[in-house]
Amino acid sequence: MLADLLDLVLPRDCAGCGLPGRTLCTRCAVLLRAPPFASRPDPAPVGLPRLTAVATYDGAVRSVLLEHKERGRVALGRPLGRALAGAVRPHLVAPPAAAAVLLVPVPSSPAAVRARGHDHARRPAAAAARELGLRSAAVLVQARRVDDQAGLGAAARAANLAGALRARRRLDGIDVVVVDDLATTGATLTEAARALSAAGARVRGAAVVAVTRRREGAVARRPAAAPLSEHAVEV
Repeated sequence: MLADLLDLVLPRDCAGCGLPGRTLCTRCAVLLRAPPFASRPDPAPVGLPRLTAVATYDGAVRSVLLEHKERGRVALGRPLGRALAGAVRPHLVAPPAAAAVLLVPVPSSPAAVRARGHDHARRPAAAAARELGLRSAAVLVQARRVDDQAGLGAAARAANLAGALRARRRLDGIDVVVVDDLATTGATLTEAARALSAAGARVRGAAVVAVTRRREGAVARRPAAAPLSEHAVEV
């Protein structure tokens, strides 16, 4: 709330294009309101849930995500949450009622939270849940330390993250959608889905604001309107 008030009082440039006057200009906001599409990294890790997004990680969208994640412009959590809500909607088609679905953000490491001053996935997840009339819960935590992912390929990321997450509590019979701001190789989302399934949850799928263009697979940019099964993790 304080960040939102400061954005009203202090002059800010658009986080996407630098246009003076507001945190996010109309043109950049439109980029975050695109229809959701299905995407799959190539190669896709075994166990990656069905993945949906609303944008590719380039241009203004990349700038917005970096401003929020690395530069602490937390007021961007609200528009990013609305974008994330759009990516979540395709996973709410199948029964049970959408209100029974829980959004679970991928956790940042404690070191990353200390360095950035916030856990970048939680705020958009909470905003997306409010937009959809759902609940979000940060039920995943790190079970062990992992190496820095920067510069690692798909196989190395998967090996680095294997067994790295666990759920704080049992989630028996609860339908969940894993959410994050960005998907690259899909290794983090796969590990999150594994940890949630191990805790008894039914993973409907994964949703992110953006996917990296260089790793979009053959089904990327396919409209994500098809109903999902209750057991959406693909093995």
